[in-house]
Amino acid sequence: MSPSTAVPGRWQLPGGSVEPPQDGAVLNATALAGQAAREPAEELGVAASAEGLELWVATRGENGSVGLTYLAPPLPEATLRAHFTAAAAAERSQGREPELDTLVLVGSADGLAGLDGPHADYLGPIVRPFFDQRRVMRR
Repeated sequence: MSPSTAVPGRWQLPGGSVEPPQDGAVLNATALAGQAAREPAEELGVAASAEGLELWVATRGENGSVGLTYLAPPLPEATLRAHFTAAAAAERSQGREPELDTLVLVGSADGLAGLDGPHADYLGPIVRPFFDQRRVMRR
């Protein structure tokens, strides 16, 4: 959660808004993946390549916005937490509040219910199918 994001005060996934293309540039699937790769670095301190991301789902928010959610390669929890802690500390050392101020990992869709406070409207519809697919793949 963070007060400075598109859904302030709500649990959400790391993410951001699409930047308009530079003059003459095209906003295509490659450009969108490139922009998506920027977000884990900014918010979690984790480098991701556009080629390493997989488009997971497109959603429409309560306000009519369209969201694209990408999956990044998995990382060990300790690695993710260490990068997040370092990124947040770096932001604070420069006098800025991190975009995300808390990192919580859930191991199932039911884990969302345990998060104290409101959720971004897209969170459940994205997370539940992810865990459903993982459960099917494990069979």
